[in-house]
Amino acid sequence: MKVLIVDDNPVVRAGLRSVLSDLEEVDEVAEAGNGLEALKLLETQRCDMVFLDMRMPLLDGIATLESMKDVPVVMLTNSDDPELVREAMAKGAKGYLVYGEYTLDELVAAVRSCVRGGMVLSPPAVQAINAGSKRRDSSALAARYGISARESELLDALAEGLSNAQIAEKLYLSGKTVKNHLNRIYPKLGVSNRAEAIVLWLDRGY
Repeated sequence: MKVLIVDDNPVVRAGLRSVLSDLEEVDEVAEAGNGLEALKLLETQRCDMVFLDMRMPLLDGIATLESMKDVPVVMLTNSDDPELVREAMAKGAKGYLVYGEYTLDELVAAVRSCVRGGMVLSPPAVQAINAGSKRRDSSALAARYGISARESELLDALAEGLSNAQIAEKLYLSGKTVKNHLNRIYPKLGVSNRAEAIVLWLDRGY
């Protein structure tokens, strides 16, 4: 696959290129310093996914995202402003990662999730979406998808942006038990990862 990095900071682009180039799934990494450069590049080159910064000169991340209709886009930025997070997701972003709030493994997972049509969110993004949501009654959702009371508790904790370890501590479970619950929950909801489960459970409609 070919990944496009769009960021006005050359140091950030170089760091991401170094990480992505080592992935077995990635054959090529392209770069653009702003949104206009990115859109021009996409006119002549096919990319399988895009990492897009939010704040850039000439054309910002949201405006650029609106013009990227046929490629999965993950926002990769230092902005955790709730309104920006919700706007990006509403306009079709497949993920939102905040610098300093995700691990290398999560960055790699973002690439793999996008290939499968999935989503990825760092904890600040989850919290921002959660803060602006008007969720349906969780009991109705649970009944619809065959979710048990314990699984509902776990999904509520998941939607707070908690890690598996934090969920385990909150619900007095082992880390392995949390993981096992999630592995059973995802098929029930018809999702493949954490971000998709959160979005469905909070009923964003994105």
